[in-house]
Formats: sequence, structure tokens, C-alpha cells
Amino acid sequence: MKVILQERVTNLGNVGDQVNVKAGYARNLLLPRGKAIQATASNVVAFSKRRAELEKIAAEVLAAAKTRAASFEGFVITLAAQASDEGKLFGSIGPRDIAKAVTDAGKELEKSEVEMPEGPIRILGETVITLHLHGEVQAKIKVVVNPA
Repeated sequence: MKVILQERVTNLGNVGDQVNVKAGYARNLLLPRGKAIQATASNVVAFSKRRAELEKIAAEVLAAAKTRAASFEGFVITLAAQASDEGKLFGSIGPRDIAKAVTDAGKELEKSEVEMPEGPIRILGETVITLHLHGEVQAKIKVVVNPA
């Protein structure tokens, strides 16, 4: 299915790109969330009229994400968890726990913005976590896990 992207989509394209995607991806993700429209003749004409407006909105979103990333620079969050004598946690600390702790500390963070490719934290100590704030913007925070 051929679609016109209305905002930047990671690993797919930028605003205004016409890309071919699988029909299910377009129907279930891109179209309902307003990230793309079908590339019909009438939609191509309508998009060309709105292109400048959409590019301006995309630039504003990118600038806001960069400002937000700068606010996370050097941010350290400390969590307490029960652990064994060897330093292994009796559970784990995942994206939901980190997002809640950061939000409680006064900065807005969604669970979906926390990247943990190695999986949840299962040991005491310091860990550097990457926050995916925008397709082009990432920030790093330090999570310190102390025994409860």
C-alpha cells in the first residue's frame, strides 16, 4: 500500500515521503494514528497544500524533544529495592518503574520512552538508561539501585 507520511516515522521516512508499506502496517498503525494518509490522487494534491504546515509542526516537535533531552542531561534517579546478600534483586526494575520514579521526581516521562535492550535491571548499582524522546533525539540518565 502506498502512503504519504505526515510526520517522521523511524526507519521509514520523513514528512512528505511517499513510501510503500504492507497493508496491515498502514491500516493498523500509520493511518489510525494520523502518521500517514493513503497516496491517492486527491490526497497528493491536498498534502501538497498542507506540506509547509506539517513541516513546521515537525520542526516544532523536534525542537521540543531536543529541549526535553537537554533537561535530562546529567539526571540521576535513585531507587530502592530488596536484594540478596550477593546484590541480586528479588524482582526487577523495568521501564514502568523508571518512568514512575522520573515522573515523581518532577520530569514527565512515558514508559514507552524508556529503552532497555538488555532487559530489566536485576542487580544493585548504577546503570545508564537511554530515553527515546523522538525519532532523532535520545537522552541518557543514570539509575542507581540501592538495597531497601
